[in-house]
Amino acid sequence: MKNDLSRRGFIKTTAMASLGIGLLGPQGKFSESLVSTQQRKRVGIIGLDTSHSVAFTKALNAVDADPRFRNYKVVAAVAQGSKDIPSAISRVPKYVEEISAAGVEIVGTIAELLKKVDVVLLESNDGRVHLEQATPVIKAGKTLFIDKPIAASYQDAQQIFQLARQYKVPVFSSSSLRFMEKVKEVKAGSIGAVYGAETFSPATLEPTHPDFYWYGIHGIETLFALMGTGCENVTRFHTPDVDLVVGKWKDGRVGTFRGIRKGKHDFGGMVFGEKGNITLGQFKGYDALLEEIVAFFDTGISPVSAAETLEICAFIEAADESKRQQGKTITLINA
Repeated sequence: MKNDLSRRGFIKTTAMASLGIGLLGPQGKFSESLVSTQQRKRVGIIGLDTSHSVAFTKALNAVDADPRFRNYKVVAAVAQGSKDIPSAISRVPKYVEEISAAGVEIVGTIAELLKKVDVVLLESNDGRVHLEQATPVIKAGKTLFIDKPIAASYQDAQQIFQLARQYKVPVFSSSSLRFMEKVKEVKAGSIGAVYGAETFSPATLEPTHPDFYWYGIHGIETLFALMGTGCENVTRFHTPDVDLVVGKWKDGRVGTFRGIRKGKHDFGGMVFGEKGNITLGQFKGYDALLEEIVAFFDTGISPVSAAETLEICAFIEAADESKRQQGKTITLINA
């Protein structure tokens, strides 16, 4: 009899809940309260020497977080980032304070972090430490996003992807510029086939990194988002104030990147297509990238292939070799 009464109570409760959903509709308060009580997926951050860590945390942990992000929350972070770049190290105390204020636990090691989280954002500003930091994450089986640059060498980037394949762990890396609205429109076919593109971004140099890994990667990532893979060789023209890198694709198309070090630091470009030409407009922040990251965490499917990310690294290193050889045209690794 007791079990029968319990069953009746369960049926009654379920019926009332169904009635509530019917009265309120799918967007009603009852439905919202069910979502809010679901366990949010736990995000960990490695590296608090970049503003990206703060921006992503504020977006994910906001009380009124965008519905695109609400199932994820940053719960722990480790400050470990660059070991020797003063501009990066000096940011850490401020970002630790801001991250802590958002309710994030600051832990001392990556091993400690991995016990507390489901997925990881590797945000260290210094690409040289990314292989070292990514290795325990991959071995622990945690889906991993690596912010730009994926590494500070083609070899390190290749090792990261080899580890990811070995341990069957999804890994994705990208600049936020890849997901600018106009870039997405072009990729969706707004101007038909892309015949060429010109992109530009700041290209501040950092002595510890090959030139474009540090900041010019933003504009180069945009160029590859538009043109796709298949770059065969590059030629670089360098002065203290500007770089111009011309890439020739195997199908005969040409794409260029202009790296700015004098004048206004800005992002953008022009795309030349089958049905017309289009300017890329202004960069509007990190939400578009974060939406892609969350989708990647959900599905394990990267919006950018390992092959494309590696070709971007090869492009950067060929551009540096062209600079060393005073503008000689250099063939990409594995082209």
